[in-house]
Amino acid sequence: SGSSDPYCLVKVDNEVVARTATVWRSLNPFWGEEYNLRLPRGFHSFAVYVLDEDAIGQDDVIGKVSLSRQQILAEPRGVDSWLSLVPVEPDKEVQGEIHLELQVPEQGHPRVLRCHLIEARDLAPRDLSGTSDPFARVSCCGHTLETAVVKKTRFPRWHQLLEFELAEGELGEAVLSVEVWDWDIVGKNDFLGQVEFSLDAICGNPTKGWFQLLPFPSAAEEQGGQLGALRLAVRLVEDRVLPAPYYQPLIQLLTEPILCPAQPPTGTALAVLEEVTSGESRQDVATKLVKIFLGQGLAVPLLDYLITHELARTTDPNILFRSNSLASKSMEQFMKAVGLPYLQQLLQPALNRIFEEKRYVELDPSKMELSRGRRISFKGSLSEAQVQESSLELLKGYLGDIVDAIVGSVEKCPLLMRVAFKQLRQRVEERFPSAQHQEVQYFSISGFLFLRFFAPAVLTPKLFGLRERHAEPRTARTLLLLAK
Repeated sequence: SGSSDPYCLVKVDNEVVARTATVWRSLNPFWGEEYNLRLPRGFHSFAVYVLDEDAIGQDDVIGKVSLSRQQILAEPRGVDSWLSLVPVEPDKEVQGEIHLELQVPEQGHPRVLRCHLIEARDLAPRDLSGTSDPFARVSCCGHTLETAVVKKTRFPRWHQLLEFELAEGELGEAVLSVEVWDWDIVGKNDFLGQVEFSLDAICGNPTKGWFQLLPFPSAAEEQGGQLGALRLAVRLVEDRVLPAPYYQPLIQLLTEPILCPAQPPTGTALAVLEEVTSGESRQDVATKLVKIFLGQGLAVPLLDYLITHELARTTDPNILFRSNSLASKSMEQFMKAVGLPYLQQLLQPALNRIFEEKRYVELDPSKMELSRGRRISFKGSLSEAQVQESSLELLKGYLGDIVDAIVGSVEKCPLLMRVAFKQLRQRVEERFPSAQHQEVQYFSISGFLFLRFFAPAVLTPKLFGLRERHAEPRTARTLLLLAK
């Protein structure tokens, strides 16, 4: 068909930790999915594989993007860019670890490098049986030794000691290379991974442990974007969580303007926080503030405080809460934290119906495919006006279900949300009391409730836990028109 059905697999040290939804019939897929992964402290690599889902047979691998831990750490704000996909060559895809003990005594003549190859685990399967026949090859200063072959396993145990006599002056910049191979009786052996050590680092300092097997450097060469590119935002954050009493001074500082409102508002910690927070980090700050204040039972007073200060700065009611201020972002995060189960219960029936019916809906004449009209009528192709009329009736029906569900859900709406919106209405009414602005108090609520809560959930149901997968193109177009 000239297109693909792409999805992504996220791997950490060759272990699959996440899978995106499939975007059907697209060469320019958008996922918009975010994962928070708890990683082992010593992880080595992070990779995203892009695959094409096939209904019959095995899914095709399109390409991958791979980042080492060092590459991610080198960017304090994280990696956020288009990265070219590189081909995935099965023979160069390695995985697993090797258990080694290395030692070079400080004294003695001649100096002897002792390499104890203990075992390996989780090696890549290279044989049709789903296993391998692994052996290790150790090279140093022009000399090479090999272990025995252990047949039909991905978890070999060698327990072999290999020794190298080192001539004077060979310790300088010499490198010890340990490679693992799959032995084949016919044809050439398959590479399973390697690890390298500087002899300087080993000398007088015995090294023992599990080491990640890495591919040959040539396996990561760029291919000039011939396979396409993946837009990726990756950030590595190390959180050290201390016992609760350590945070009391900070919590007291943040809650002080809420609990003691008599102090001047400009010098409070919350006011300073809003001033120094950049636009790109404001959502993170808002999320953490809402969590802290929910934990203290002060989320509604926090929103009231932020909204009051936002109102004091706003002179034109037509632009009220339209910016991504700390008040707007905090209200948005508050609704997600408090109202997500309510949202799911409310919208799920109507959205399930849209996904199941898969009706053709289009209002824009320039985007219409009139042959699709045969799915609406058995009388042949329809005119633009007929498709518009049919589409409008469908959208009205879907919208009617959603609006009826919203209007009938007052008692199901979380109490905290209702209290927050009641306070919001009162504050807006106090700030713009004139008769010409009497509707602003309601627009301010609908701006949050519809534009930042209901409409985004209708547009991308998967991101709000309403569907397991993203919509295919036809349904996605219906959701877009419905959200508008």
